[in-house]
Amino acid sequence: MTDFRPLPSDRRPRIAVLDDYMGVAHKLAAWEKIEARADVDFLHEPIGKGEAGIEQLREYDAICLLRERTAFPGELLSQLPNLKAIAATGLRNRTLDHSRARELGIAVMTTTGSGNGVYATAELAWGLILGLMRFIPEESTAMRQGAWQTRLGNALWGKTIGIVGLGKLGARMALIAKAFGMEAVAWSPNLTPERAAEAGATYLAKQELLATADVISLHLVLGPTTRGIIGRQDLAQMKPESILINSARGPLVDEQALLEALRSGQIRGAGIDVYDQEPLPADHPIRTLPNALVTPHLGYSVRETFEAFYRQTVENLESWLDGQPIRLAEQQ
Repeated sequence: MTDFRPLPSDRRPRIAVLDDYMGVAHKLAAWEKIEARADVDFLHEPIGKGEAGIEQLREYDAICLLRERTAFPGELLSQLPNLKAIAATGLRNRTLDHSRARELGIAVMTTTGSGNGVYATAELAWGLILGLMRFIPEESTAMRQGAWQTRLGNALWGKTIGIVGLGKLGARMALIAKAFGMEAVAWSPNLTPERAAEAGATYLAKQELLATADVISLHLVLGPTTRGIIGRQDLAQMKPESILINSARGPLVDEQALLEALRSGQIRGAGIDVYDQEPLPADHPIRTLPNALVTPHLGYSVRETFEAFYRQTVENLESWLDGQPIRLAEQQ
């Protein structure tokens, strides 16, 4: 513990809670325990870019992060000399430079578990699928305008879902697909036919999956080998009446190629919850495409997950204020 930067001795610690876009963090945990001992600011807007962001954060002794929202690369951490602790939600945060934080003596604490929100991202993916297949947003809008039955949708029974990435969430997608009477096929760079069968899916080669599936849903971790794994040629392999769902990470898909495929009608539609840049700029063209059902990275953002995240965040901050930080990243 002695390797960590010490708490300030001449003033109250200052803590920033980042990424609180919905303004719910304060309501979901007993923050009064922390506010009795420190000054806490809940930030409802993204921090600025470059020097503006550094200036915003410079005064804080501790920062609370939502998993893989605001990025904290080593370059940023190096320019925050007052920063002594990071209370990050989730067990792993790929947008945080853990090694640099350790070198600088910054205690990085994490949380474990998502409560009953463990499958929230998969549930959202199915919401996007149903919304696109039955034109639910369009029909709701038409109803508000006085119309009645304007579009004919499709059933899921008998259709095929292609799951790209068959980990915990991908396997959940396969299980739910069975309940809808769909056939589940799957592919990922390291998937084997045996592992696919264990999860209730049939293994197909990538191009065969793209050409066969009526719904393609992505559930991969973003990394060097998966960035751009759905590109222009892959979109061209999809059936014209098929839909693409991305609730995993934006850069898995070539964004420009997807925009072109949607504008031209090369594919029927896309349900997108994640983007190359987040928050998504207000003038981003995907916001205006009629065959794109877009949501603002709602994936794991449900009350059940946030309650678990922020309850443990408060516990972590209490332990740090006591000089004995718990759930340290290097111990997980």
